[in-house]
Amino acid sequence: GWKNVQDSTTAATGNPNLVATGGTITTCGNFKIHTFTGPGTFTVSQISTTAAENTVGYQVVGGGGGANAGGGGAGGFREGRNVPIDNFTASPLVANAPTNAITVTATSFPITVGGGGAINTAGAVSTFSTITSAGGGEGGTGSSDAGGNGGSGGGGGFQCGPAPSPSPTGGGAGGTGNTPTVSPSQGKNGGNGGSGYYYTGGGGGGASAVGGVGTTASPGGGPTSGGSGGAGVSSSITGSSVARAGGGGGMRWTQNPGTPGQGGTGGGGNAGAAGTAGTAGTVNTGGGGGARSDFCGPTAAQPAAAGGSGIVIIRYKFQ
Repeated sequence: GWKNVQDSTTAATGNPNLVATGGTITTCGNFKIHTFTGPGTFTVSQISTTAAENTVGYQVVGGGGGANAGGGGAGGFREGRNVPIDNFTASPLVANAPTNAITVTATSFPITVGGGGAINTAGAVSTFSTITSAGGGEGGTGSSDAGGNGGSGGGGGFQCGPAPSPSPTGGGAGGTGNTPTVSPSQGKNGGNGGSGYYYTGGGGGGASAVGGVGTTASPGGGPTSGGSGGAGVSSSITGSSVARAGGGGGMRWTQNPGTPGQGGTGGGGNAGAAGTAGTAGTVNTGGGGGARSDFCGPTAAQPAAAGGSGIVIIRYKFQ
């Protein structure tokens, strides 16, 4: 008959670690990173034999808002980290339990990556499992139009119509960030638009800072500037530090000395200078779009810009 013999030097065992597919896959030490720059599916074919390693870190950024006179708000920024299994250098917005990491099973998880909003349009949401990041709010127009609410708020529009002195009602209010409300906050408010003879728009809010306020001046009252976009945040979830979710800069009337609003760190677009259009939010950062340039005499007005698309990143221990 047969005698059953096992040679311990050649006996093989199966892979005890989490196995998954989807997106663009890179490695960083003992960790795999799946990056989705568009819609897709994160498919777990095998879970780990160590329960604590069946949770994954994530970064989910919504699409940035499109600008008008006000800068576009950044897409919502949400991040989690599977401590103590994984201690990558996260952003200041990294979540605490219970949303610090997502527990996965052997199944498929649809991924949505929000597109950047067109001019004067909010960005779209990004999703992974139970995590949803809102699109950034759109920038306000003239007529003291308010910026849109969203992951971060859009910048407010300018006061409509020249005036001999600043209007007591001012420009449009900045949009409200962290809409809908989550903890930690996914973004900040947009800045208010300016008022008076020289029009200025507010900057879009960013993940870590509110948008700047458009400065106000009457004729001969000195330079005016569009509000700056709020700063985003940096994270090393991919193995190197990358900033995302910066707000777009607000408009400046080109006749008056001063500067167009500059985009916030993390992909926010700059407002247009005289004769130039606003700069779009950077792709896959969720940055808000930069505002338009307003006309002056022979200089034609140039259009505002769209927001940047969002991104979804998933990270876990694979060996």
